[in-house]
Amino acid sequence: MQYPSKNLVDHRIYTIKPRKMPEFLEVFDRLAMPVLLKTLGTPLGFYASLVGPLNQVVHLWGYDNLTDYEQRCLARDTHPDFPAYLSASEHLVVAQETRLIKRIDLPSIKDSQA
Repeated sequence: MQYPSKNLVDHRIYTIKPRKMPEFLEVFDRLAMPVLLKTLGTPLGFYASLVGPLNQVVHLWGYDNLTDYEQRCLARDTHPDFPAYLSASEHLVVAQETRLIKRIDLPSIKDSQA
């Protein structure tokens, strides 16, 4: 089992208006991803909901610590190209949740990586 090496994970859930997912993904990839890759780094993953609440996009970003998280989020939020994404996606997003979760090291996971 491969376990993320980051101590903190920003677990973001965006709920998209029904039937607007393709448009949201196009806007996100075209306008947000260039900024996010420059400011947040490489994401841990992107997912879409299949069961439970629908029309949701989940993305995960890893950070070394809280200071790393705060610095990179500030870089994202103050990047001159970020407002274009916010404006273009505003009518597509119904809700957003952000969870900052921390890694737990379990002996059974460490042993399985050897």
